[in-house]
Amino acid sequence: MSSETIEHSPLHILFFPFMGHGHMIPMVDMAKLFASKGVKITILTTPINAPSILKAIEKSKTISNINIQTIKFPCLEAGLPEGCENVDSIPSPQFVPVFFKGLELLQEGFEQQLSLLHPDCVVSDMFFTWTPDSTAKFDIPRIVFYGFNFFAMCAYECVRLYKPYENVSSDSELFVIPNLPGEIKMTRMQVAEYLNIGNWLETLTKFRESEEKSYGVIVNSFYELEKDYADYYTKVIGRRAWSIGPLSLSNNGKEQSKYRGKEASIDEHEWKKWLDTKEANSVVYVSFGSIAEFSDSHMKEIAMGLEASGKSFIWVVKKSKKDGDAWLPEGFEKRIEGKGLIIRGWAPQVLILEHEAIGAFMSHCGWNSTLEGVAAGVPFITWPVAAEQFYNEKLVVDVLKTGVSVGVKRWCLFSNVDDSVKWDTVEKSVRKILGKEEEAEEMRKKAKLLSRLAKKAVEEGGSSDLELDAFIAELGSLRG
Repeated sequence: MSSETIEHSPLHILFFPFMGHGHMIPMVDMAKLFASKGVKITILTTPINAPSILKAIEKSKTISNINIQTIKFPCLEAGLPEGCENVDSIPSPQFVPVFFKGLELLQEGFEQQLSLLHPDCVVSDMFFTWTPDSTAKFDIPRIVFYGFNFFAMCAYECVRLYKPYENVSSDSELFVIPNLPGEIKMTRMQVAEYLNIGNWLETLTKFRESEEKSYGVIVNSFYELEKDYADYYTKVIGRRAWSIGPLSLSNNGKEQSKYRGKEASIDEHEWKKWLDTKEANSVVYVSFGSIAEFSDSHMKEIAMGLEASGKSFIWVVKKSKKDGDAWLPEGFEKRIEGKGLIIRGWAPQVLILEHEAIGAFMSHCGWNSTLEGVAAGVPFITWPVAAEQFYNEKLVVDVLKTGVSVGVKRWCLFSNVDDSVKWDTVEKSVRKILGKEEEAEEMRKKAKLLSRLAKKAVEEGGSSDLELDAFIAELGSLRG
């Protein structure tokens, strides 16, 4: 291809999302965002995941710029049940490590696609740690997408380098993360590196090594939210990074937001009609994401706490809890009629959070959920479970000061959730965040300001929009 042809053909980016809704949703949003800038997009996935991606893009005005390609996921070869192509559909926790090991079997199919398509760039998920080796064979730059924020990436690096958990005498003693701006304090039990459950340390090492071989990092965040940490990551740690979020705001209109992820388990008319009867900032929205598995006794504590608070709530309960109600206190649903709404399965989270009646978000602090809450302008009740969620809690509570912690003590894997939080703590947290006291009012004010800044960042000429343009221009300069 001549240099003149390259110059006039659109830039072509291959997106390779991890097969889990928490990772696919932001990457598909990102693909649509790039397509809106005239970039040619290919999204690579497996056959079972393709329909939900198609549904998410088919309402987009830029669908003509987006193509979906599939590669086979050899489930049986990997030791997985047939059709188990998404981490959210794994039948039991014992298959989780098998699924992650199975990702390595996608390398051959991935390289075949690179050979056929030869894109200008690959944006691949952090879990595909082998992709830099594959893209190097074809001289294609690889960009990593973590789905984390700058704060978490900086915290991970500082904890890795300085191992502050070695300098305390007990699991409950607080330590300050060295060199990280903001005097951030944690305990050993909240730090994945110290606990190293399920070889998490080995996984983090693979992420880092893979990133070092990559051209840079794309971050679902915006500069105004965490500028000290964005600067620290690029200037002190010295990595190339572009913040282009919040990606959830790239969905123009209700139709696009509605089809992110799975199909909603509740009719829009039903939840909207229910919320329309509530006062502004009077309802707590409760959701712990699609992976964390709470025990029945733990769920009962949450139920009792929500009921005791006397406040209105929407509670999204995982599909696995649909069959049988052993997790519900006796007579609970009858007692909370009109006061509480339980959604069993998948909820249209972005649309619900944007309703003026929502006054707080009780969350596991997954970064998608956290950023969706920030964009909607709601304060948080933080309930971290795993991954980088304890760092996200620190960002929300200690840096942004838009949330209260329920006081979870221990990092864990998703199926072994710390159940130390009791109903009375849930009650107090809900009352505190929805209250009229000065502290709650201050959090609401800060949350609304961050929402305005988030929306401004993605508008034309905003910080995230300019970062996106700069990234596209830099990729263009690498061609030929």
